[in-house]
Amino acid sequence: MDSLAFPIWLAHKVWRRTTRTDVFDAAAHAVLRVIVRQLRLEQDHEANSSYRFVRNTDLPSETLQREGRGPASGMTGMTWAGFRPSDDACVLSFNIPGNLFAAAALRQVAEIAAEVYADAHLAVEAAELAAEIAAGVAAHGVVEHPVHGPMYAYEVDGLGNTLLMDDANMPSLLSLPLTGGIDPADPLYLATRAFILSAENPFYFMGDHAAGIGSPHTPPGYIWPIALAVQGLTTADKAEKLRLLYCLRDTTGGTGRMHEGFDPNDPTRFTRPWFSWANSMVAELLLDYCGIG
Repeated sequence: MDSLAFPIWLAHKVWRRTTRTDVFDAAAHAVLRVIVRQLRLEQDHEANSSYRFVRNTDLPSETLQREGRGPASGMTGMTWAGFRPSDDACVLSFNIPGNLFAAAALRQVAEIAAEVYADAHLAVEAAELAAEIAAGVAAHGVVEHPVHGPMYAYEVDGLGNTLLMDDANMPSLLSLPLTGGIDPADPLYLATRAFILSAENPFYFMGDHAAGIGSPHTPPGYIWPIALAVQGLTTADKAEKLRLLYCLRDTTGGTGRMHEGFDPNDPTRFTRPWFSWANSMVAELLLDYCGIG
């Protein structure tokens, strides 16, 4: 899902900041129609989708169960995904941050369709699908936590099962103000944030040098600099932003570069010696802290 939404997000941002429309040629118009059609088709994966993915592996995170169809799912109004942004297979097939990102991107498609292409049909179709996905998240993706109250689940299946966690990669629950069009002061987001930045999140890890969100995609206990940067970008607290910048500076394992994930007890242990996405996110946090953006 995020592979469809991120190019829309980028094109829309460039367009709104520069007024340039040269990227929106006839091919891009056709691609936007395909994206909307695909997201709608996958609202009913069980009945409509021919997509299958099977890899010869012993790792369940790298292939889809049920002969490549993925976990069983019901109808929710949301759109199905086989894999998370981290490339791990979804445990439950409706990824909440992914769906909120898709809804935000569809609203951007509606703007582009109306204002650039004068395509009223595509604009209405994209806006309606965005509303259906958002309604599906509200109906199926919000759970009552005994401590935090109403909050977002990470994944659901429409059959009554929910997964409470967050993954470091974007779109994540933590990144919803950046990717999902969610107000960072929204009570639902704040409750979710409190959960995922605590030991209640099974992928929140603490060590001698750092505490933050990791992922089942990397070794157990490893923290992702991307998630630390997102944590800083989604808070209004300048002191927290600065603390996270110092933490990121001091956990490169002596390389001066950001990694995919690192051991918070020993930052010289890490995955990927140089990870461009993480480096870019830290640069964005620094610019944000300096009021440049």
